[in-house]
Amino acid sequence: MSAEYDYKSIEQKWQRFWSQNKTFKTEIDTSKPKFYSLDMFPYPSGAGLHVGHPLGYIASDIVSRYKRLKGFNVLHPMGFDSFGLPAEQYAIQTGQHPAVTTKQNIERYIEQLNNLGFSFDWDREVRTSDPSYYKWTQWIFMQLFNSWYNNDTNKAEQIESLVAILEKQGNIHVNAACDEDTPHVTADAWARLNEKEQQDFLLKYRLTFLSEAVVNWCPQLGTVLANDEVKEGVSERGGYPVERKLMKQWMMRITAYAERLLQGLDTIDWPEPVKEMQRNWIGKSVGAELRFQVDGHEHKHITVFTTRIDTIFGASFVVLAPEHEFVSEITTSEQRAEVEEYVAWAKNRSERDRMSDVKSVTGTFTGAYAINPISGEKIPVWIADYVLAGYGTGAVMAVPGHDSRDYAFAKKFNLPIPEVVAGGDLSKEAFAAKEGKIINSDFLNGLEVKDAIKAGIQRTEELGVGKARINYRMRDAVFGRQRYWGEPVPVYYKDGIPALLEESELPLVLPEVDAYLPTETGEPPLGRAQDWKYRGEFEYELSTMPGWAGSSWYWYRYMDAQNDKEFASKEAIDYWQNVDLYIGGSEHATGHLLYSRFWNKFLFDLGLVNQEEPFKKLINQGMIQGRSNFVYRIKDTNTFVSYGLKDQHEVTALHVDVNIVENDVLDLERFKAWRPDFAEAEFILEDGKYVVGVEIEKMSKSKHNVVNPDVLVEEYGADTLRMYEMFLGPLEQFKPWNTNGMDGVYKFLRRFWKLFTDEQGNWAVAEEEATPAELKALHKTLKKVEEDIERFSFGTSVSQFMICVNELTALKTKKRAILEPLTIALAPYAPHISEELWNRLGHKESITYATFPEWKEEYLTESTFDYPISINGKVKSKLTFDLKLSKEDVEKEVLASDQVQKLLEGKPVKKVIVVPGKIVNVVV
Repeated sequence: MSAEYDYKSIEQKWQRFWSQNKTFKTEIDTSKPKFYSLDMFPYPSGAGLHVGHPLGYIASDIVSRYKRLKGFNVLHPMGFDSFGLPAEQYAIQTGQHPAVTTKQNIERYIEQLNNLGFSFDWDREVRTSDPSYYKWTQWIFMQLFNSWYNNDTNKAEQIESLVAILEKQGNIHVNAACDEDTPHVTADAWARLNEKEQQDFLLKYRLTFLSEAVVNWCPQLGTVLANDEVKEGVSERGGYPVERKLMKQWMMRITAYAERLLQGLDTIDWPEPVKEMQRNWIGKSVGAELRFQVDGHEHKHITVFTTRIDTIFGASFVVLAPEHEFVSEITTSEQRAEVEEYVAWAKNRSERDRMSDVKSVTGTFTGAYAINPISGEKIPVWIADYVLAGYGTGAVMAVPGHDSRDYAFAKKFNLPIPEVVAGGDLSKEAFAAKEGKIINSDFLNGLEVKDAIKAGIQRTEELGVGKARINYRMRDAVFGRQRYWGEPVPVYYKDGIPALLEESELPLVLPEVDAYLPTETGEPPLGRAQDWKYRGEFEYELSTMPGWAGSSWYWYRYMDAQNDKEFASKEAIDYWQNVDLYIGGSEHATGHLLYSRFWNKFLFDLGLVNQEEPFKKLINQGMIQGRSNFVYRIKDTNTFVSYGLKDQHEVTALHVDVNIVENDVLDLERFKAWRPDFAEAEFILEDGKYVVGVEIEKMSKSKHNVVNPDVLVEEYGADTLRMYEMFLGPLEQFKPWNTNGMDGVYKFLRRFWKLFTDEQGNWAVAEEEATPAELKALHKTLKKVEEDIERFSFGTSVSQFMICVNELTALKTKKRAILEPLTIALAPYAPHISEELWNRLGHKESITYATFPEWKEEYLTESTFDYPISINGKVKSKLTFDLKLSKEDVEKEVLASDQVQKLLEGKPVKKVIVVPGKIVNVVV
């Protein structure tokens, strides 16, 4: 039987087979251990996949296929995070419904993913924009709305239990996560509230609630943007101006879970940098809350949080965020114009810019004064954009002697810089040490910092001007976007009160609109829907959910994707539990990964899931960078000069499409056809070739360095691409792409194929017994592959496969006893060629469910050794002996050897030194 390695027909054949036979379909099977392998699901953009995208998918697929071979029941699904701004922007430009382009993009992604031979169970595919999916996103929103966080039980509970407490005893003894301005009410006072007042009061406790919030508003996009969607004051998408604006928004009370989100990081196997980013984002600090009364405003107190109450006597001014609610009221008439101008300027700067810009110091005086609650001193109140409304209380007590930002501010505006911690030189810089003796501070004098903090908090509480407090930097999450292509919020308004739909009325499906833009009166696009009212009478919520809503629980839907009665059955959740391996980008550290942990903990509190953390192990794959190519155009001409000659001319470097370059040599005819303005291009060559310049950059269309995996699969095959991506280097590292390197992996697969055939290409696998050398080559590889995959190190296995095939080729191995187990070991990396060879070896079942062969130490242990034989310290020969031989026996064998006797040339032997397993030295 002829057996040519025709990768195209082999790969198409087995991809059809897997699809038709549902080879990777997964069911609950309690007789096997489970393994849940998950990739961060992609947003389906119109550009499709480039070679960088599949890196993580290949790694998770290798692990998934390996775990099946090890007897695990593997859940390895794929889906699409298909709501989002890019599809909506395209819809605005073209008028085409976002659902249409999203569907086309998804079909393209599925085709590309299937071409790479991934072992996904496509029966479990989810799309966040599918009503049958977002029905359950809406349902979870409803559970959050109907819950409050009880700090005494340290978990979320049904809102009805809070109402019962309020009816019985009011909220005097309720210890809950709630709005700062929640008033105390007695049971009688609660009973006297009308329905609207009661519902407004409950919003102060609900885990999803309506609130006035400072948001990033982008007028051109007509929507609120998350902090990570804003760069340097403009939207990341489109580069449009973004302003800070106070808007009524749906919020998620993620702050209720701050401490648990912090503690949970110690229980999961995640990269330390990601954990540290989350710790910093949560930003726990222990300190005191103080109230500074505004002079001349009897009931106005500026609340500040400080971790350094020991420095209270060094507070020489107070700084408010420009957005602080008191600014307008306390600003004097003399300062008003200046303050209003500054507020208008500051509101258009993003939080990111304001936090990171430490060089420019800006601010203005309000004209008002506040009274230091401990010293009684009157100090000025300023506003400055380095204080953020969304962090802490939006106000700070400035201690310029011992804080560098306050110091820079005081220097700029010539404000006092008192010294209250001894040990620094305040003429040069702030002394920000956390140790030292307190001075110039009344009752705190002489105390060390730690003791002074305790004494300061005690005095604060005795005076009734503040209290000890744990603070978190993390703010509640804005949960609304003023755009069309997102989940409708399952809320309608009755007399201005938000009310939920009935569960039986879910999903609330997106209505049709005539355009995907805000209305003429500034309402979100859903305001364009004709006759879209709840039961024909009540207004629906017109904002949609943010992009992170559908991705905050999707791993549970994969467990039971077709269930129309619940988001996933108890049986499925009890079996699959949580994700064993999660692979995706580190850029999601404080977005998706944080929100997912929050929603998971909430579902755990309600008893709906059985694990508090969603992802046991996380791996952040590194980026595959583009290898950009450049051509060099001589100034004011259409002539291009080769790289080595460019310094002889005044040139402009231009990116050129990497797909018309091979081994750094430009295809001149394809270059001329690439762009009309290059059709008449002329070239100055070196050695008859045009050599391009090279630079490593991020892969992007604008740099013309995007490499399409479809092209490579066509030219080399999917198995080659899969192995080459792993061969590039450690999964977590950034690494440059270079198509030229693929040939080595392609040749390896052809050599592997040839192990099964004779020189004429005919099938030649024999049933003979394996030799020790063959077994050693095999078992060395089995051990390496198993150890590598278990520790998620894939590149070195590819090298080991190559070494093994070279060794077996040299040994002229054609034996089933060696080739069959080796094929199983290769299958996770190169599934198509392995499936074909497995089939030709006579197996009717797929290799997917074979058993990974055990490596045996006995085959790795050497039984003989080639001893170098030295005469007077110079190696002259080699002799092979059994390693079990004693020193004396080795000496006898050496001296009895004809070869050694010839080398001695009749000279008498003085002594023989035998180092077992190393060397023999004969001294004459």
